[in-house]
Amino acid sequence: MTDLLRCAVLDDYQGAATTLADWSPLAGRVEVVTYTDHLSHEDRLAARLADFDIVVTLRERIAFPASLLDRLPRLKLLVASGMRNSVIDYAAATRNGVTVCGTGSSSTPPVELTWALLLGLARGTVTENTALRTEGPWQSTIGADLHGSRLGLLGLGKIGSRVAQVGLAFGMDVVAWSQNLTAERAAEVGVARAASKDELLAGSDFVSVHLALGERTRSLIGAAELALMRPSAYLVNTSRAAIVDQDALLKALHAGTIAGAGIDVFDVEPLPRDHPLRTAPRLLATPHLGYVTRSNYATYYGEAVEDIRAFLDGSPVRVLPLP
Repeated sequence: MTDLLRCAVLDDYQGAATTLADWSPLAGRVEVVTYTDHLSHEDRLAARLADFDIVVTLRERIAFPASLLDRLPRLKLLVASGMRNSVIDYAAATRNGVTVCGTGSSSTPPVELTWALLLGLARGTVTENTALRTEGPWQSTIGADLHGSRLGLLGLGKIGSRVAQVGLAFGMDVVAWSQNLTAERAAEVGVARAASKDELLAGSDFVSVHLALGERTRSLIGAAELALMRPSAYLVNTSRAAIVDQDALLKALHAGTIAGAGIDVFDVEPLPRDHPLRTAPRLLATPHLGYVTRSNYATYYGEAVEDIRAFLDGSPVRVLPLP
């Protein structure tokens, strides 16, 4: 095994990396080691990865800043699932002679999870299921109707537009807003463009976030914005945690100024055991499952194998960052 290159697959929580993809094309060339735990401390990461030539990282679970890359002189290839990654220092990777490659990724899974959260909130699914299984009350909630209600989408890109199509199929009145959204683009999707973010928040029964994180969208939804929402309205965020101010959301949930929230993304992941979101009322939360499906994982790890093989053959593919 001493002549083989060593590849670390990080954060493989479900132990799926080697079962949902065929790694045999790398046989005799690469030793693959998978890790099902998560390390966030840089010193521990540097120690774990010191003896690896290749690292496969899932989405943006682990940051690779210059301070970490500078401590991994053996590393030559970093494969990150998806074709965008905001937590890799590409300049530092280049300086250290590390090639960074990406993989394909489907937008379908986060669309579907958005609706799982929205429907779960609307019909009190978790509350009613828990009561049924623990001999609680037989019916304690009254569901919110989707048909005829307004769905407000912050962002109408690849994911937001598909969420909009499902909303229209439910008979919802769908409106959208983002800083660059035009009325023409909204009309192409079959929805109305809200005049402003505030108008969307104040007039929607359900608000769903589908924006990329950047300086213009960080803390886009804070205390003032949440105060605009109706007490009967729900907020769903399957995009990026930093778009919604966490402290402001917690206060709104405890105060009942909104009916509830469905959240799949968090400022710190995995969420610490004592984090206040774990016990917040009116919250339906999932542990960042937006992209976690069998087909997406098959793409991630299958194309990671392709990336590694192409790199070893001297012709890297899907090289990041994109021009």
